[in-house]
Amino acid sequence: MSQVVGKRILIVEDERKLAEVLRDYLVADGANVDLLHHGDDALPALRLSVPDLVLLDLMLPGTDGLTICRELRRFSTVPVIMVTARVEEIDRLLGLELGADDYICKPFSPREVVARVRALLRRTQAWQNAAIAAPGSELELDDERFEARWRGRKLDLTPVEFRLLKALAHRPGHVLSRAQLLEQLYMDHRIVSDRTVDSHIKNLRRKFEEIEVGSDPVRSIYGVGYKYEPSD
Repeated sequence: MSQVVGKRILIVEDERKLAEVLRDYLVADGANVDLLHHGDDALPALRLSVPDLVLLDLMLPGTDGLTICRELRRFSTVPVIMVTARVEEIDRLLGLELGADDYICKPFSPREVVARVRALLRRTQAWQNAAIAAPGSELELDDERFEARWRGRKLDLTPVEFRLLKALAHRPGHVLSRAQLLEQLYMDHRIVSDRTVDSHIKNLRRKFEEIEVGSDPVRSIYGVGYKYEPSD
C-alpha cells in the first residue's frame, strides 16, 4: 500500500493549474488534498489543523514560502517539501534555520512529486515508530501514562521533561531549536526564556546518566539546539 493513502496533504501554490494537477495525482494515489493559493492563508490554516505533509511553493503572493516554513517550524515538525524555481535557494531551504525536509525544482514531473511525497512520508513513519517504540526497544514512551523507559528501566520524568523527550525522539538525528522545543513543552503558550529548555535538558540528561553512565542520547548542537541520537 502507498504511504500516501489516507494522508492529508496541504499544497500551498499560487499557480492554480499546477496545484490542481498535483492534487489530482496525489488524490489518485490515495491522499486527501487541500489547496491554498495565497501565502497569507497558509499559517492560519496550519495553526488550525496541521496536515501530514506540506508542499510549499517558495514564491507566493503575500507571505513567501521561506517565511512560512520558518514560522511553521516554531510550532510543528510536519514534513515540508519546498517547491522552487530558484536553485540558489536550495541550501537555505534545507538549512537548520528553516527546517525544510526536501525540495523539488520547477519544472518537474507530477510523478516525481508523488515519489518524493511517498519517500518523505515513509521516513516520517520510521521516525514516529522510533519515538513510540514497542516494548523491548531502547526507548519506550507511553503517552497515556506519561511514562518513559530507557533500556528497560523507568525514567522518572516530569510532564514537561516527557514532552521534551518525545519531541526530540519523534525525529531522531533532526536538530530542534530551543524555540521549537518550547512550543512542545508548555501547552498554555506562556512566555518563558528559551534558556528554560537548557535547564530541562540538563535534568533530562542527569536522569539518563542515573540509569547508565554515558548512555545519554541527547546531543547539543552549538548555537542551534538539540537532537536525539539513539544507539540502536
